[in-house]
Amino acid sequence: MSTTTIVSAPGKVLAAGGYLVLDQQYPGVVISTSSRFYTVIQASSGSANQIVVRSPQFNQAEWKYTVTYDAAGIQVNPQEDSVGGKNKFVHLALQHTLNLVSEIHSVAQVQERLTHGLDIAAVGDNDFYSQRAQLESLGLPRTIKSLLQITPFCHNGVKLTDVHKTGMGSSAALITSLVSALLLHFAAITETDFATLEGDGRRLAHNAAQFVHCLAQGKVGSGFDVSSAVFGSQIYRRFGPAVLDPLMKGDFATGTLKSVLNSSAWDYSFRPIQLPPLTRLVLADVEAGSDTPSLVGKVLKWRGHEDSCEIAKELWTQIDESNQSLARQLDALSQSYVENKDAYEQTIRQLTSLPAHEWETISKAFYDLHQTTQQIRNLMRRMGDLAGVEIEPEQQTHLLDRSIEQAGVIGGGVPGAGGYDAIWLLICDPAGLPDEQQPLRRVESVWSTFDESNVTPLLAQESVAKGARVVQLDEIPGLREAVQRR
Repeated sequence: MSTTTIVSAPGKVLAAGGYLVLDQQYPGVVISTSSRFYTVIQASSGSANQIVVRSPQFNQAEWKYTVTYDAAGIQVNPQEDSVGGKNKFVHLALQHTLNLVSEIHSVAQVQERLTHGLDIAAVGDNDFYSQRAQLESLGLPRTIKSLLQITPFCHNGVKLTDVHKTGMGSSAALITSLVSALLLHFAAITETDFATLEGDGRRLAHNAAQFVHCLAQGKVGSGFDVSSAVFGSQIYRRFGPAVLDPLMKGDFATGTLKSVLNSSAWDYSFRPIQLPPLTRLVLADVEAGSDTPSLVGKVLKWRGHEDSCEIAKELWTQIDESNQSLARQLDALSQSYVENKDAYEQTIRQLTSLPAHEWETISKAFYDLHQTTQQIRNLMRRMGDLAGVEIEPEQQTHLLDRSIEQAGVIGGGVPGAGGYDAIWLLICDPAGLPDEQQPLRRVESVWSTFDESNVTPLLAQESVAKGARVVQLDEIPGLREAVQRR
């Protein structure tokens, strides 16, 4: 058994499919990001059957567990002296993944591999947490260049419960990396099988992470965040929630975990996609917050009400058509790059110097993509108005409109369920442009002078690696320093 296992999993942006993706009838467009969570599992020199989990980016973030074995299987028991208090996500990931390992192999194998205990460190790229305070303390403006000066995996100076998250799916990325790393470390799946999108090992890691994430949240969600953490950017259609009924109801009889998580009843689907070449995903952390469950609850209540269900059905059909059109347009632009790279690159360079509403005569394909993103925004705003929910609040509308009217900006929106948390943009990004001609600089200028809220860019782009992957400690700048014990 390798002494160290490291798995990274990406964050996400639900660019299209907010609310609709909860219904299996409707797919969503999910972009996985270059910002990742890392789980580093190392054999410990500590006590047998003890697991210590650390999150070195936070104060008082260490959790200790003792593993015991009885007729009911493996029990992972939190120790009273854990300085981090309770951590439901970590506890449930350990409890159920170790039991899954024991069903695949044996309890004896888990015992043997915990002879000296385990040390587990989990860290996330800086983008998962707001860096406004860091930039202010360093006296730096809120720009991409400034963010690059912050130490990788920097300490946030607060407890985990007090951190301001940026809404990129930190819990799904954490659970995906932790569950996958445990399955690999205990040899329940092979690295070879985990390395391919179609591998049974990767599918098992996905199903196990979905289950743990649902259990920790207390409900069966759509699962797009875990799916993109495992498989990368994709068109995602959710699984039927009934597959998890036995486990969500607490049926953990011997063999149940393995049979449910390997079941053919997992009927989710995903199709890998990518953003068009020479474009760039740009994300912003907006200084405000939204209670996503509350937004979702209100929209679903509106959708199900007898007075509004017909108009809701008609509106969801329109949104779905626009979402699927977006996916087709992304595919077509990527294909046009393959067919004629020189012409494509020349077109991008022309578009970079003009606002999108002037693109129709230069590139109907990119103009149509711009129009589709605007149509999705309009329809989502309408749904918000009808449901009495701020899916795209007025402040976000002003920010997006000013950003999208800049030369070289294709389109954007509020990700996921919307609200005040964040925005995403897709911009032209040809190589070799002078700094002052780059759409990214124009966007940053808008954000730095926007007076309705504080807007901070994130470093994240689209992930070039497809979903979760095994990495080496020294392959990731700053990772060794971040996870070593001080």
